[in-house]
Amino acid sequence: MSPTSEVVLPPPQIGPRRLIAVDIAASVNLLGTLSKYLGLVALFPALVALWYHEPVWPFLAAGAITSGFGLALERISPGSASSVGAREGFLVVSLTWLLAAGFGSLPYLFVGGEQLGRPLDAYFEAMSGFTTTGATVVTDFDALSHSLAMWRQFTQWLGGLGIIVLALAVLPRLRVGGRQLLESELPGPEVDQLGERIRQTVRRLWVLYVSLTALEVAILALIGWTGLDDRMNLFEAVAHAFTTMPTGGFSTQAGSIGAFAAVTQWVVVGFMVIAGLNYALLFRSFARRRPGLAFRDEESRLYAILLVAASAVLITELATKAIEGSEAPLRNGVFQAVAIMTGTGYATVDFAAWPTLALMTLVLLMFVGGAAGSTTGSVKVMRHLLVGRMLRRELTQTLRPEVVMPIRLSGIVVDERTLRAIVSFVLLYVGLFVVGAGVIAVDAAVQGPDVLPIDAISAAAATLGNVGPAAGPAGPLDSYAPFSDVSSATMIALMWLGRLEVLPIIVLLTRSYWRA
Repeated sequence: MSPTSEVVLPPPQIGPRRLIAVDIAASVNLLGTLSKYLGLVALFPALVALWYHEPVWPFLAAGAITSGFGLALERISPGSASSVGAREGFLVVSLTWLLAAGFGSLPYLFVGGEQLGRPLDAYFEAMSGFTTTGATVVTDFDALSHSLAMWRQFTQWLGGLGIIVLALAVLPRLRVGGRQLLESELPGPEVDQLGERIRQTVRRLWVLYVSLTALEVAILALIGWTGLDDRMNLFEAVAHAFTTMPTGGFSTQAGSIGAFAAVTQWVVVGFMVIAGLNYALLFRSFARRRPGLAFRDEESRLYAILLVAASAVLITELATKAIEGSEAPLRNGVFQAVAIMTGTGYATVDFAAWPTLALMTLVLLMFVGGAAGSTTGSVKVMRHLLVGRMLRRELTQTLRPEVVMPIRLSGIVVDERTLRAIVSFVLLYVGLFVVGAGVIAVDAAVQGPDVLPIDAISAAAATLGNVGPAAGPAGPLDSYAPFSDVSSATMIALMWLGRLEVLPIIVLLTRSYWRA
């Protein structure tokens, strides 16, 4: 070859270009794995059915269908957990909760009868259960078997800390990609980054969760055994502990916690307050044997202040209106303030009939929630705290533009990206609430049921905030059954969006999410 010969290089080898940025195969495969193991939880209500000599097949069939479906997804979509990134995490988590509600609805469809025999009603009840909302379409609680009633309660306990959190604690396969899944399911504002050992972190959270549940069961059962509350037995103790710690609110009684003695109600108040605290902070408090550590946190202090202030407003309103006598205003005011703000949704009385000021206070509490890292829903106290500090900074810098004011929380500087995410969440949350309330109100006007504007507003707030009971036909001692299919479907979507804190689902609707 001469020095002047032209050398022609082969074209570079370019691999096949991905048309989308999400690994669909890996996502579907992981969804199948989660479904395969999720079906196993049906064994618990099956054991309850055996104990009470009730039909076992509805739960075994539901578990088999769910596990079989998951196994089929695994087989048809080969993938690896190592391919799960932030994008795949959003998709897997969003679909997992839809699938979990489908699984939860199967026992209702099999034995639900007139109350839960319709697919939409069954799915509504299951979504309300897994998202720990507590909204129900059940009107006759006595018609539910022991096993089906316990299944309602158990779905809330499973959904309390999160399905993905449970899976991360027990499935070795999810060691890789676990951080993305956990941050997608628990997207609340956290100043401290999650620990490096995700598996160890979630196991500690579940140990605390199980321990607190067992402690409540023991205390409630003891109240029954000592005769302080004749209606409380082991079944009721387990059932209500299953829905207190996840701040769920389902009850086996038509009168909710109001069906039990005052001592039981005060015990439940205590556990609702605990459930509204940051679980990671609680674990550190117990691990270091310093119970007061949790309330040295700025968010926890504001959480306590808001509970006390709301309780004072309700107690004053009930006492001055002479609605109840003796200690009832104190007990009911504290109970409902805690139940609504934490999103538990239990009731001791029909608060939908309370005076306007008391009812509006409860509606406002639906937008508060508990601490970040708790089992509560809604906006969360940390976001309110940081938004308040951002507003104060804007007012100060309006007058003195040269002032540099970093936002701090418990002495830690919060980065601007986190602050922007909080503002975005609040705007989306309010926007979804307005749209949801509008759809429910318009649908009610078209269908003709007696739904007032405050009823539509409270129903949207209660489902988006995963609170449960609202005003009007969805009151604490009533049911969501009167709402039409359009309103029910809207509220199902609100519960789903609220449980995953909006952003992981909304991002799926953007073009940039799918574009490579």
